Amino acid sequence: MTNKRLTTPLIPELSCSDIKLSLSFYIDILGFKIQYSREEEGFAMLERQGARLMLDEINKHPLTGTNRTWIAGSLEKPFGRGINLEIKTLDVDKLYDRVHQSGATIFLPIEEKWYRADDIEVSNHQFIVLDPDGYMFRFAEDLGERTVDANVV
Repeated sequence: MTNKRLTTPLIPELSCSDIKLSLSFYIDILGFKIQYSREEEGFAMLERQGARLMLDEINKHPLTGTNRTWIAGSLEKPFGRGINLEIKTLDVDKLYDRVHQSGATIFLPIEEKWYRADDIEVSNHQFIVLDPDGYMFRFAEDLGERTVDANVV
């Protein structure tokens, strides 16, 4: 039986170098909450406004007697190169101010951006922040949509 409160169709699991540092960043700065954790394994399931992610501290599993790791190649910072995870959010300005005041690494300052999606454009008010291991998180607030001018390609 699956507990629907603890799962969504996609939940990324991110390897981290220091679970305590990562938890401080995700909870204190970004506003995630711990749904559950396994401290002895360096693992936590986090949630923020319906978005979920898992953190798994590398090199923690040998302490529990397990040797289970899902790292397919060498892992060096920044982790997650080539990917940014977009998380829809409410009040992106307030979150951006908190992130900026924390001194976290802002990769893309807050902006309004329109993206074409077939015959409409959708807009985000967004920014990108790097977590302590270099994963990119794009927090975006929907600003609506508009029709595409057929004369503009």
